[in-house]
Amino acid sequence: MKKVLITGAAGFLGSHLCDRFINEGYHVIGMDNLITGDLKNIEHLFKLKNFEFYNHDVSKFIHVPGNLDYILHFASPASPIDYLKIPIQTLKVGSLGTHNLLGLAKEKNARILIASTSEVYGDPLVHPQTEDYYGNVNTIGPRGVYDEAKRFQESITMAYHTYHKVETRIVRIFNTYGPRMRLNDGRVVPAFIGQALRGEDLTVFGEGLQTRSFCYVDDLIEGIYRLLFSDYVYPVNIGNPNEITIKDFAEEIIRLTGTEQKVIYKPLPVNDPLQRQPDISRAKEILKWQPQIDRSEGMKRTLEYFKGLSHEELYRSEHKDFSSYS
Repeated sequence: MKKVLITGAAGFLGSHLCDRFINEGYHVIGMDNLITGDLKNIEHLFKLKNFEFYNHDVSKFIHVPGNLDYILHFASPASPIDYLKIPIQTLKVGSLGTHNLLGLAKEKNARILIASTSEVYGDPLVHPQTEDYYGNVNTIGPRGVYDEAKRFQESITMAYHTYHKVETRIVRIFNTYGPRMRLNDGRVVPAFIGQALRGEDLTVFGEGLQTRSFCYVDDLIEGIYRLLFSDYVYPVNIGNPNEITIKDFAEEIIRLTGTEQKVIYKPLPVNDPLQRQPDISRAKEILKWQPQIDRSEGMKRTLEYFKGLSHEELYRSEHKDFSSYS
């Protein structure tokens, strides 16, 4: 049985990756310090013999006994409400954490895939964004701690590939949604759904003309899985190119939930990206991948998940003053 280490295992994407690799017959080692993750996302796996969990901060020395075939590095705060609150930890997990995991991959002769992000493009001047675009990032702006952590992560990964011959893969993840998202994490899908379910007006920043492209989590996981087992070492965009404005998305959520809230507007935050749309030509060509689940179906599944939350969980995010939407 091949063994895979998944960092950020108790998070949104990490937990879905654990499920996928368990279902594919791997021995999965989940690692998370639970700073933003939640054990309830993986508690269904604890009874399995081929799953083990380490409560550990990857920014510190990592020891995994025995052989290791694959590493997927998904440990990192991933939403503005998190990385604005814990900026130093965000920078450390992208730098020290990635360094530690690349060293572990070198030691174990394991292939490593690191989770980068569309945020490396900053507020893009090119639309849609291709992997060859270098980005437009403010290094000292409010998003800089996350953007630069991920950009450094890509650089050190390529350095380990070039100079140490480590087998590396890099995925640039665009907006993803689905079950297990945290309701209060500051991202637009759970923010809007949470507001609608609580009977609150939906908050839109600026005029709501900024765009996002939403990929359902099952599609994303499939793209990541294919990338890991491909022979391609350079960054690959994985996301859904179906673009929508935030204003239109708010109206879509109101229709989906059957509620009658209004849309209210607040000032646009600094460095909020005005456009987000992946060019997925590379993924189509190399991975034979493209999204299969349209937004209407994906949002229905996501809404059902959030409807299943307890009253305490639903109202835990009440009165959060989000200043931006990732």
